[in-house]
Amino acid sequence: MWAPRHAKAFLLSVSVFLFLASCAAMTPAGMARQPRVALVLGGGAAKGFAHVGVIRVLEQEKIPIHMIVGTSVGSLIGGLYAANPNSFDLEWLAFKIDRSDILDFSIVYSKLGPVQGAKLEGFIEQNVKVKRVEDTKIPFIPVATDLNTGETILLEKGSLAKSIRASSSIPGIFVPVTFDNRMLVDGGVTNNVPCDIARAKGADIVIAVNLHKDVKSQGAPETLVDIIAQSINIMMRETTRNRLASADVLIEPEAKGVSMFDFTHKKRLMEEGMKATREAMPKIKALLSRYR
Repeated sequence: MWAPRHAKAFLLSVSVFLFLASCAAMTPAGMARQPRVALVLGGGAAKGFAHVGVIRVLEQEKIPIHMIVGTSVGSLIGGLYAANPNSFDLEWLAFKIDRSDILDFSIVYSKLGPVQGAKLEGFIEQNVKVKRVEDTKIPFIPVATDLNTGETILLEKGSLAKSIRASSSIPGIFVPVTFDNRMLVDGGVTNNVPCDIARAKGADIVIAVNLHKDVKSQGAPETLVDIIAQSINIMMRETTRNRLASADVLIEPEAKGVSMFDFTHKKRLMEEGMKATREAMPKIKALLSRYR
């Protein structure tokens, strides 16, 4: 028979073992119940003001965002918010953006595109303190397309302003951007709502915002730029359909009748973004509750 001191030591050892085992069992489970939420913001030029409304409601409802993946205007709005996660500041800055901040038409660059894109890059440089993609407060992935190879390119490092410019360089309108020895254009050419990229980067819940639910124009195109813009809208809608299936939550703000460079509907688009997000909120909260 064990001496009392041996028995006490044994019982103490068993108690410590059981305590540590229970802690070990709880920790992974606790971690597994903290889902990584990705916000995927699609392209759509001026329709992108709806993204601001989406973000505002997500922030109001305290929905955690652990990653932002953006294409074209989705990279612009997503990058601004990733650098400074404050929807009030984002809304104020969005209302400041005008056509003249984005579109720098130039005869000199008309061979590759009538819009140089330097103004867009300069606007970001002037209004965002964070200078590099890897330094944003929320992990951010802008998406572009390699014009030579057709590859989807993730711009996860380097200049934030130049990455957003590359992601937003609509082919035929903006001059392509040379970045890391690649000629880059708008990410929407290959992946306009990149849900698959968010999933590949470890997202458990993917909230996607599609701005191409309805691409019907308000009137007949009047210029070459109008024709290119509307053609791209149609192309992006068609190439996006299958990719949207991998989103857990799909938000599609009403943006009917807003042309690519029509900046006169900011307030309405933001309100539509808010409305669509509120409608999606029960589903978002239900998904989050599964991890508790």
